[in-house]
Amino acid sequence: MKAAVFTIGKGAYKAKKVSPAGAAVKRVVEQMGFEAKAGALPDDKIIVEGVLRQLADAGTIQVILTVGSTGPSKRSCAPDALAEAVERLLPGIPEAVRAYNVRYSKKVILDRSAAGIRNKTVIVNLPDSVKLAKEGVEYILPELMQTVELLNA
Repeated sequence: MKAAVFTIGKGAYKAKKVSPAGAAVKRVVEQMGFEAKAGALPDDKIIVEGVLRQLADAGTIQVILTVGSTGPSKRSCAPDALAEAVERLLPGIPEAVRAYNVRYSKKVILDRSAAGIRNKTVIVNLPDSVKLAKEGVEYILPELMQTVELLNA
């Protein structure tokens, strides 16, 4: 299986590198057997939505994970871009991640992460915190793999 991990944020995009949380998520998915690539995108809903659509429509990536831009601030666009890009939402995924991660930080109650499916690609937003993103993706990855298998059956 193939995965793409994108850090969404002005600083990461300007530096042209993933955040520490994005790097941690990439390591986790590689340890689970995914071939993974990583990159950075700006806090721009139209750009993020376009990248998500393009990758999902190409059919070469089974899982797209975004890291960052999930909070309540006006520039946080990842959940909004995901909602526009996907065909079906998977609300249980971000609900489960928030419930799992609340033991580490009560700030997760402000997280707006979303998840969904476009074609046969599962797309999930994660917060830009090494601990929360790493723990969250480790928690949901077996179910994401099962979802990809169901979509491709």
